[in-house]
Amino acid sequence: MKKIAVFASGAGSNAAQIIDHFTSPPTPLHSVEKGEQNPLIEVALIVCNKPDAGVVKIAARENIPCLLIEKEKFFRVDAYIKELKEKEIDFIVLAGFLWKIPVTLIKAFPGRIINIHPALLPKYGGKGMYGQYVHQAVLDNKETESGITIHYVDEVYDHGHIIFQATCPVLTNDTAASLAKRVAALEHAHFPRVIEQLISGIKPL
Repeated sequence: MKKIAVFASGAGSNAAQIIDHFTSPPTPLHSVEKGEQNPLIEVALIVCNKPDAGVVKIAARENIPCLLIEKEKFFRVDAYIKELKEKEIDFIVLAGFLWKIPVTLIKAFPGRIINIHPALLPKYGGKGMYGQYVHQAVLDNKETESGITIHYVDEVYDHGHIIFQATCPVLTNDTAASLAKRVAALEHAHFPRVIEQLISGIKPL
């Protein structure tokens, strides 16, 4: 059994999709009864830096432990590595988590932390490129397509090796909000599948 910790800061729509993927049949690689965990992969922990975030409610609803973290301990003490090890976490998934991951945590989980970015890297990444800001940047530059990037996490924002990308058109009448909905649909369609393939040792396509 491989255990995932999902880090999120907001409403948790991606976290909800990931949880559902590993508790509902059929999955691409395994078939389980409704309500049972995938026999090889479990969402074992939700990690959040905002106690009032929607993802905290999702964790409670799904009976998944939730670790609320505070900035000083995360960045300057031990990055909650002890708590993650106690939960026997094997893999960390960033799903709308807005803090930069400290080097201590990256070293504790080498090659086992991935992030999803709501644009096509490397062009639309870096500090401040999240949510409506990244979608507006795509529109301001009159791009004809946007999409998602799933990548490994390293010491630089949105910089790690790219694992998977998917694209969607940018329409002439798009707003940041309408583009965000199209990008979110890509996230929900692909992120859980890519996570499962990575953990199962299959190269995502």
